[in-house]
Amino acid sequence: MFTATLIFAISFLTLLQFFVSYSHSLIAELRLYELSQQTRELSGVTPKTVRGDQFKRLLQLIAICPESGEDSHQVRAVSAYFRMLGLVRALFSKVFPAAARWIDTERGGCTYVAAVVLDRRIAYNRTLKAQHAGIRL
Repeated sequence: MFTATLIFAISFLTLLQFFVSYSHSLIAELRLYELSQQTRELSGVTPKTVRGDQFKRLLQLIAICPESGEDSHQVRAVSAYFRMLGLVRALFSKVFPAAARWIDTERGGCTYVAAVVLDRRIAYNRTLKAQHAGIRL
């Protein structure tokens, strides 16, 4: 029984480490993406003004945009990472103030990823609209 529990715990921690690494690399990659002017105005997000408290609002905007099928897994992963960071912050922010600052930065990164996904979906929506207008002509 102990061996099975140990194997499960090691497997879970390995999976968690992989998930955190994937999420962190996704944030780092998408932070290089420059948002369109329309998305910056709509979301209020720029690389310098990104905050974690904007994340839920961006998810609501993402939910009403047509999906291109390419980014739904990124949205789910970053949402789970955002919630996990919130839990870790609630548990450890009093004990480790430096960790709380890092978590706030990471949550801001999650917000920027959501803004990038919104920007891509807006661009996809424009493409659909242009195709639809072209067909009607």
